Amino acid sequence: MDIEQNAALVVVDVQKGFEEEYAEYWGRRDNPEAEGNIASLIDAWQASGRPVVLVRHDSRSKESPLHPGSPGNAFQECVERRRGLGSGPELVVSKSVNSAFYGTPDLDGWLRRAGVRQIVVAGIQTNMCNETTARMGGNLGYEVFFPIDAMHTFDLAGPFGWKATAQELTRATAVNLHGGGFARVVATRELLAAAGAR
Repeated sequence: MDIEQNAALVVVDVQKGFEEEYAEYWGRRDNPEAEGNIASLIDAWQASGRPVVLVRHDSRSKESPLHPGSPGNAFQECVERRRGLGSGPELVVSKSVNSAFYGTPDLDGWLRRAGVRQIVVAGIQTNMCNETTARMGGNLGYEVFFPIDAMHTFDLAGPFGWKATAQELTRATAVNLHGGGFARVVATRELLAAAGAR
């Protein structure tokens, strides 16, 4: 795996509104290792001077823990305490839809001006904003890496009484993205090794 020196890490929606105290709102989650792996990726990207993008979801729903002005809208500590610590460029994007490419400021424009061709998508939720951002990134021509263990999601109910566990949704997302050619699904340790992290 070849990770370019200007490959951008896009950290999606790692906000307090997804923490344990809001479990009743979201339901059961998977992958308790997610936040630790996200932090490791941020550390490696900052240490190498690569660009880091922090995406925040500003929900339009006043009932959402992610609504602007609510405590849950803020970044989790594993992200907040790392802000501004890298030697490379850093961008904060605010969005109110699933894709980080439909936010403010314009992520695609910022990446292209910097000559970025590769992005790594990590964060919350695997099958929602992460998957949507990865799909759109692939459609826009970026080489997308998707560290499946540096993210998590929640059980979900759908139509016809169908339900899927967080683990089932994670597996489906991995198959959709990797098998469909939108992104390369990898493990955090692979990315850290490829990025030269010690």
